[in-house]
Amino acid sequence: MFLLTDKLYFPPVTQTDEDGILAIGGDLSTERLLLAYRSGIFPWYSDDEPIIWWSPNPRFVLFPADLKISKSMQVVLKKQSYTFTINKAFGEVINHCKTITRSGQDGMDISRSY
Repeated sequence: MFLLTDKLYFPPVTQTDEDGILAIGGDLSTERLLLAYRSGIFPWYSDDEPIIWWSPNPRFVLFPADLKISKSMQVVLKKQSYTFTINKAFGEVINHCKTITRSGQDGMDISRSY
């Protein structure tokens, strides 16, 4: 496991521990997050704790060419009764996710600093 500094770097994902932890520390800058996500790494932490960077193996990956769409979903898609948008209400979605009650869960995975 690696301790990250201010340098924009991640060790190879082949160096994760058995739980998928790769590194600790660093920051959540846009540049670091983009590097992480492009490398198959993601942050997971709690408030007042260091950032833990994960890259579990195996990871869940969708391959669009291999995607099988059920018959019931094909009906929905053919009706075109939906709208697909990106980043139309990001802040509102995050705030809603932070405040919604989750039965059987003690917390949330979105920090209060967001």
